[in-house]
Amino acid sequence: MSRAERSVPAPLLIPAVVAVAFLVLPLVGLLVRTPWSGLWPQLTAPGVGEALRLSLVSATLATAVSLVLGVPLAWVLARSRIRGRGLLRALVTVPLVLPPVVGGVALFLVLGRQGIVGRWLDEAFGITIPFTTTAVVIAETFVAMPFLVISVEGALRAADARFEDAAATLGADRWTTFRRVTLPLVAPGIAAGAVLCWARALGEFGATITFAGNFPGTTQTMPLAVYLALQRDPEAAIVLSLVLLAVSLATLLLLRGRWLGRSGAGAVP
Repeated sequence: MSRAERSVPAPLLIPAVVAVAFLVLPLVGLLVRTPWSGLWPQLTAPGVGEALRLSLVSATLATAVSLVLGVPLAWVLARSRIRGRGLLRALVTVPLVLPPVVGGVALFLVLGRQGIVGRWLDEAFGITIPFTTTAVVIAETFVAMPFLVISVEGALRAADARFEDAAATLGADRWTTFRRVTLPLVAPGIAAGAVLCWARALGEFGATITFAGNFPGTTQTMPLAVYLALQRDPEAAIVLSLVLLAVSLATLLLLRGRWLGRSGAGAVP
């Protein structure tokens, strides 16, 4: 690499430094203002363990549901020739840009007791979904699954289709090819999408509080606990925020190898 390639022009360097400061300083402020001496008492306070447990369990369940439903959907978007794929892709990615609170309202109108599907569930089976732990998982799945779908679809498009063609030539049907060839090829993309999905589900707030409410031990996840603590005990809110920051950093570390692998692959002529 030449010296000219290593140097950064001043018109680019200055805005880049400002951007780094803008993104990093709030995190530094969180670390600086953390009451380290009272960290353990805050973490062991009543309700914190329940909120953390519920967040981890619900995010994991939401990711599992997203894997079961999202991987086939990504295959349809990337490999099939069905008409209307562009419209389908647009609909699938709407939750990425939709305000989470609006997503919660939409879920309520469909699965609420007077909703399109919820009324039938209530009348036929006596099942009520809103303001339950199930509602938390559904809300998190709704906002997080598109991250998995986009990641897996990109991996499918980047995968070498010649291996699948070879399997078909040898007599394998589409389902066998998917299980034995396609899935191993895109496994890193699925893993990366699952981690992103899990992290997004863990941090979900708007759709959860709208559709599931904020009931300790039942629907109060860590983001909701942070919001509630900020109103009565700012130090507790800082400590809980630090926990979510640690989880987010751990997620980035898990994805780091995936990103480096992409950059390394891109450098090969």
